[in-house]
Parts: sequence; C-alpha cells; structure tokens
Amino acid sequence: MLFEDNHLLIVNKRPGDIVQGDNTGDTPLSEVVKQYISEKYNKPGAVFLGVVHRLDRPTSGVVVFARTSKALTRLNKLFAERETQKTYWAIVQEVPPNASEKLVHFLKRNPKQNKSYAHSKEVPESKKAILTYTIQKKLDRYTLLEIALETGRHHQIRSQLSAIGSPIKGDLKYGFNRSNKDGSIHLHARKLTFVHPIKKEELTIVAPPPNDVIWNACL
Repeated sequence: MLFEDNHLLIVNKRPGDIVQGDNTGDTPLSEVVKQYISEKYNKPGAVFLGVVHRLDRPTSGVVVFARTSKALTRLNKLFAERETQKTYWAIVQEVPPNASEKLVHFLKRNPKQNKSYAHSKEVPESKKAILTYTIQKKLDRYTLLEIALETGRHHQIRSQLSAIGSPIKGDLKYGFNRSNKDGSIHLHARKLTFVHPIKKEELTIVAPPPNDVIWNACL
C-alpha cells in the first residue's frame, strides 16, 4: 500500500497482477483490494471500489483506486483530461540514440494481436503518441530510462521504445530477444502526481520497483 484515506487507495502493483478481471479468470488486484478493505474496516457485504486506470499485466507500479463514487467521477475526469503527471522507468539493452529525446509516433492498434504499431507519419485509425525519455543510469549491460508521458495510448511506451530500436527488457512482443523468467517486463510506473479529488491537495506517489538484481542496481 502506497497511500490510503477515506477516498483513495493507491497500491504498488506487482508484475503479473491484472488490475481488473479478464477472461483468464485470475483474481484481479481490484478484488484483492476489496477484500483488504472489507477485512480492515470490518465491512460486511459489497465493498465499493472504482478502477481509475490500468497497467499492462507484465508491468509494475502505481495504481490508483477510488473508494467512493464521488472520488471515482473526479479521478476519471483528471485522468481523461490528462491532469496527471506520470513518470515511468524502463530498462533497455540497446542504448537509445540520444541522452534525452521527445518521441512522436502515430500508433495503430491491432486488437487481434493486442499490439500497437508505431508509425512515423499519420496512418488511418492511428493515434498520436508523445513521450520524452531521459537516460538515468547506465549499468554494465542495461540502461535505465526515465519516461514522461504526454499521451496515454495502448502499449505506448513499449511500442515507441521498440520503434527506436530499444525494446524493454523481457518484452518479447515488442522485439526483446528473450523473456524474463517470471513473465514480467522491466517497465515500472514509478511516480504519479495529481490533485487529490476531494481534499484538493497535490499528491505525489512514488513506487519502489520490484526486488530484482537489475532494478536494485538502479536505486
């Protein structure tokens, strides 16, 4: 748990967890959090929990849930209008061409493959995707990038980094040469800044990355 009050609950998602139920039948994080609320506050019956946004299953990091419908409505608006600052960490093997760069692509989603393809020019049914990466740290074999998102597209970071020849460690779908043993990818929602929907104070939430040799070397 990264943050908790009467209105919000913010957790550090582990790689492999799903945020919301899907056709796999695996228990989603939303149900785990409902159970936590039910037990902690001794709430019998149905517990309200609003899913505000999602992270890809192999990704880790900050996930926000709403504990009231009022908070959910306001958070949905904040996220939809991009009044949040999202910072991600990604580990790549191929060092990007520049120390820092703004990437602009047009992403076209293929639902059957559950994959987004990055194009340098607009193509039919594509959406503009913008991020800025900065090299944070160079390890022996890998490089840590910090990424600021300007848009929120399907698999945006994975697709855009792949397009510049720097796929994320473990991300077979986007061109990395081998998977991570646990099926994760080295992409982590590191930091989220937004205004609390009820108290109107600015909140900055930072999530520690998963405990593994490479992430630990980045801290």
